[in-house]
Amino acid sequence: MVYLKRFDFPSGEAEENFFFGQTMTCYDSYYPFAVLPHGCGLERLDFEEITILCGGNGSGKSTALNAIAGKLAAARDARYNRTEFFETYLQMCAAEQNHAARPAEIRIITSDDVFDFILNLRAMNEGVDDGRDDLMEEYRRGKYAGFRFRSLKDYDQLKRVSAARRQTMSRYIRRFSPENVRERSNGESAFLYFTEKIRDDGLYLLDEPENSLSPQRQLALAEFVQNMARFFGCQIIMATHSPFLLSLHGAKIYNLDENPAAVRRWTELPCVRVYHDFFAGHGKDF
Repeated sequence: MVYLKRFDFPSGEAEENFFFGQTMTCYDSYYPFAVLPHGCGLERLDFEEITILCGGNGSGKSTALNAIAGKLAAARDARYNRTEFFETYLQMCAAEQNHAARPAEIRIITSDDVFDFILNLRAMNEGVDDGRDDLMEEYRRGKYAGFRFRSLKDYDQLKRVSAARRQTMSRYIRRFSPENVRERSNGESAFLYFTEKIRDDGLYLLDEPENSLSPQRQLALAEFVQNMARFFGCQIIMATHSPFLLSLHGAKIYNLDENPAAVRRWTELPCVRVYHDFFAGHGKDF
């Protein structure tokens, strides 16, 4: 499904007119101005079900996604580089949406979102571990300290004291402590985050989702994204330089390393050629 058909960024001329009207000297940066039309000549994007922005560091991929997300009021969790000029920049942008089909959700997912999710899982597990230390002390008190049942208010304590006197410490702790969130690697947690956040009939902007993912997980994410677009009514706009994601079948790819940015096949992209040449040069080692 295509919910967002087209997005227009300020032209180089419009940005020059903006700068010409500025007399302020207290700002070191006018970001996001002077990034896209001057860096990669990008003034317009036309979208398919899966559209990918590819380019090296500083090419403007994240800037473009943030502008689209801001204009569409996309849901987001992590903070981002929002300067004094961001609202002015968004006013100069234009989005053409498909009014015949509205997405159930519009969301941007960045690396910061994924890293925050991973850190939150760790914090939850640390809290459970701290609780287990408290249970160990409770077990010792219940097993060896004196206890008298006086009223029904003491019933819960009686159960714990009885359990402590009948069970080993390990069984007692397993009975009364919550389970840890299953320990996962960073890559497993990151993949889980995408599968939980990307839902049916949504428009999703993904900023370098390959971060923290092994090649195998990147292939799994590519398959997941392909299926969500093909079978579950999603539109995906992604910034990446992962060859596994760039190879998505039917994806429209803009190469932001060119000026002006141009639509290319994934095998024509400079970042993919680097992988190709590297492995070709080491062919005999395989």
